[in-house]
Amino acid sequence: MSGPSLGPGSRVVLIGDSITDAGRLAEGEFGLGHGYAARVAGVCGRHGVTVLNRGVGGHRVVDLQARWDEDVLALEPDLVSIKIGINDTWRRYDAGDETGVEDFEAGYRDLLDRTLAGAPQAALVLVEPFLVPVRPEQWGWREDLDPKIQVVRRLAGSYGLPLVATDGPFAQAVTTSGLGPQAWAYDGVHPTPAGHDLLAEAWLKVVHLR
Repeated sequence: MSGPSLGPGSRVVLIGDSITDAGRLAEGEFGLGHGYAARVAGVCGRHGVTVLNRGVGGHRVVDLQARWDEDVLALEPDLVSIKIGINDTWRRYDAGDETGVEDFEAGYRDLLDRTLAGAPQAALVLVEPFLVPVRPEQWGWREDLDPKIQVVRRLAGSYGLPLVATDGPFAQAVTTSGLGPQAWAYDGVHPTPAGHDLLAEAWLKVVHLR
């Protein structure tokens, strides 16, 4: 579907985990970090669009649910961009704390429903989680992550929302660049500057600025 259109005076909230955070917490309330959020904000700013970064490292869907009222609805956004999911997989493998696909979907659906009810003026953009395996064991994570990626894609379709595809584009970048996966994500999860550029470019292809 066609993505939302933003013009002067619009307010965007980018929310998610460390990929969105990218150091913004150390910069204070209006910090943008050094990742894709800052790149998106730079382009949006030239069109009079304000971008607020509400990424928090380590967060999962359940954490977004807990802070949704304060970090999204209270800001009265014109657009909410959600980038979440990799920690819902990662914690299964590094801490034995699994988020089942049904719970992931229910939590994600709750975020969408609360936004539609509490901020009806806001467009929604869903950014799928991704993985760029740099260690052999990370290929095993796909068993857990792939169904969660499908959840995000399915929710985008059922709610009629624009989707920013990331998992496929990262895989394509790895295979076509000849640079190897660590050129795009240091540890398979956190993007390099090139990876953040890729994310920002994908996001800006979906959201239209006027």
